[in-house]
Amino acid sequence: MRLSTLAMAALLCVCGTAAAEGTSVHIECEMQSDYAFSLTKKSVVLTRKTGEPRLVLMRQGRLFIDDAWVPVSEADRERLIAYEREARATMPLTQRIGREAADIAFIALSEVAKDFSGDPERLERKLAEARKQLDRRLADSISATHFNGDEFGRHIGDAVSETVPMVVGDIVGGALHAAFTGDAERLERLDGLDERIDAIVGSRAKALERDADTLCKRMRALDALDDALEYRHAGKPLDLLRTHPERKETAAL
Repeated sequence: MRLSTLAMAALLCVCGTAAAEGTSVHIECEMQSDYAFSLTKKSVVLTRKTGEPRLVLMRQGRLFIDDAWVPVSEADRERLIAYEREARATMPLTQRIGREAADIAFIALSEVAKDFSGDPERLERKLAEARKQLDRRLADSISATHFNGDEFGRHIGDAVSETVPMVVGDIVGGALHAAFTGDAERLERLDGLDERIDAIVGSRAKALERDADTLCKRMRALDALDDALEYRHAGKPLDLLRTHPERKETAAL
């Protein structure tokens, strides 16, 4: 969960880098976890490479730690059921946020490319192919019955690292060419770029902000269930998830 959220924010920031200043999306919480989170048809699974326990699995009110099912109180059984239910309910929202963030980023990059790319049609084709590839990757990492936070974050990170250098390099090259050749009309279009992008994606960015806020609230609910568990491993709480609503990240689109 931590990785996917930070990757989404990175994708939004990349959009801002390419489009200069414009619409802002404010994500007012930070999520941290020592665990990689996976959701299967039957279980909620959390794993980590270091620390104890290495594996935490929840299934219909039962709790599996490392290599055995462990006894839990009736109150904890209800909390585990609620945790799994809330985690599953969160998946469609997480999926929508990831795809919408990608949409907004690619739309903004495409808008900039129209004015400043040396070959707009070629760059548009590359962006379209990169977007299709990202969709395929996201489909592998998240669905209604499956979620893997590490995969989700890695796929978005790959899209950023593969697409942005190509796009930014093309756009910068086009802008420099306009400057050196005295293409005043092309340079003047930069003045209205923020407004154009805002008109195209502004309402979607605000909707994304609302969805992100809802996701944060759901994460806090999961954190509260986690904190309320009576079960102790080696005398310590599991501490599966930590949320920090007081910290703010701003991603400029």
